[in-house]
Amino acid sequence: MKNLFLIIVAFFFSIPAQSQFGKILDKGKKVLESASNDNATDIAGGLKEALNKGVTEAVDKLAVEDGYYSSPYKVLIPSDAKSLIQKVSKVPGFNNVEQEITLKINRASELAAQKATPIFIDAIKKMTIKNATDILMGNPDAATRYLESSSRTALYKEFMPIIQSSLESVGATKYWSDVIKAHNKIPFVKKLNPDLDDHVNQKALDGLFSLVEKKEAGIRGDSSQRTTDLLKKVFSKQD
Repeated sequence: MKNLFLIIVAFFFSIPAQSQFGKILDKGKKVLESASNDNATDIAGGLKEALNKGVTEAVDKLAVEDGYYSSPYKVLIPSDAKSLIQKVSKVPGFNNVEQEITLKINRASELAAQKATPIFIDAIKKMTIKNATDILMGNPDAATRYLESSSRTALYKEFMPIIQSSLESVGATKYWSDVIKAHNKIPFVKKLNPDLDDHVNQKALDGLFSLVEKKEAGIRGDSSQRTTDLLKKVFSKQD
């Protein structure tokens, strides 16, 4: 009987302790969750900052005269236009056709790139915390590939009227039309009309994404390129 009494007393005295311990556990859980959320927010912020930096530097580099033309991202003539160019170059007045059209399509790309930043920034803003966490621990080009997959289609649509207008403004559209006409007047040749607008659009975007990828690799692999506290904090996690 005495033992039963002691057990009952011990049980009732233990209730506040159990309750207090439960509160401590709940508080600890909330602290951990808060720390985890803060960490995830930092990761998202750091990735967005890195992409903003990469995009801004890429656009600033390419959206100037000779930005494309004198860079590794130079837009070349369409491969299916090579034979066309070779034939037309023999026609009087078109002996420098390849140099002329290459210069003009790069000027168009440089003009179009000036309009790219807001489109890229909008895509970056839509990055979720989960996207950012996956990207941070992903491949060295994971951020660029995310940006490309989430924005390239929209960028292409937005770029097309800019490319067309730019090609028009630098005289590339008329020049290319004259080249096609000259080629198609040559006896016994297959009539051709390569899509210059699409080619320039795709290659201009390829160049932009390639340069963003290079900037991403720099931030990931070279701590000296992490120019803010947030970049240093976030990318140190994947070192």
